[in-house]
Amino acid sequence: MPSPIKILVSGSNGQLGSELKELSFDYPGATFTFFSRDELSIIDKEALQAAFKVYGPRYFINCAAYTAVDKAEEEKSVAFEINGEAVGTIAELCSQYNCRLIHISTDYVFNGTGAKPLSETDNIDPVNAYGASKLMGEQLAFKNNPDSLIIRTSWVYSSYGKNFVKTMIRLMNEKQSISVVNDQIGSPTYAADLAQAILQIIFSNKWTPGIYNYSNDGVISWFDFANEIKKIVSSDCVVNPISTEKYPTPAQRPAYSVLDKSKIVDTYGLDLKPWKESLKHCLQKLNS
Repeated sequence: MPSPIKILVSGSNGQLGSELKELSFDYPGATFTFFSRDELSIIDKEALQAAFKVYGPRYFINCAAYTAVDKAEEEKSVAFEINGEAVGTIAELCSQYNCRLIHISTDYVFNGTGAKPLSETDNIDPVNAYGASKLMGEQLAFKNNPDSLIIRTSWVYSSYGKNFVKTMIRLMNEKQSISVVNDQIGSPTYAADLAQAILQIIFSNKWTPGIYNYSNDGVISWFDFANEIKKIVSSDCVVNPISTEKYPTPAQRPAYSVLDKSKIVDTYGLDLKPWKESLKHCLQKLNS
């Protein structure tokens, strides 16, 4: 009987980490070790090295990240330490301990000025500190370990953690009307689907390093997203469309960040679920 594949997951209390934890029970052929930020800080090189020595992982899924997009404008050094330098350290250790790195990046590495789905080879030009810090992580990962696999994703939500979907439900319960931007276009990603995709890659018996885009299928605005949430939860709250200009934030957002997912579909045979179907699934889970 083959020995189980050892998988180490950082950032286990976040949206993606929590979904991976839930799915891990479906994979008896693997031994998962989950670390929350408190249990294993990815900026602590000695602690990371100790984890590699003790657990000897074959795969390291890095779900740990600094994700406060607006706050990153003030806390640039913290964002770059977590999203940039620490990723380089993990990649270096993966290379040293013969471990495969799957790291999660973002659509925010693009400037959002285009009008067609973005491929993995399109120009990178982040418009905020968060995007720049994530780009640094990508670059250091490949510099220190060319065998890394990076997944860029967008608009992540889940029944776990804080996210747009849960914020909308709360606001719709509290207010008679809300305003949501309708000129930022992208695709949502249900973290449970992304978690499933990551595990499918690991168990595909195929390892093709590089950058891959992943999200659910469909192209929408945040306003469209909010309206669909309203419809599914049968809310009476009025959702008004507004321009980004009327909703200023400390960090600029890309206006168009739809990702072209054909590479991950072609390479790993992934089935992309339509965004409405996945949203419905998440809301049913929240309701139960």
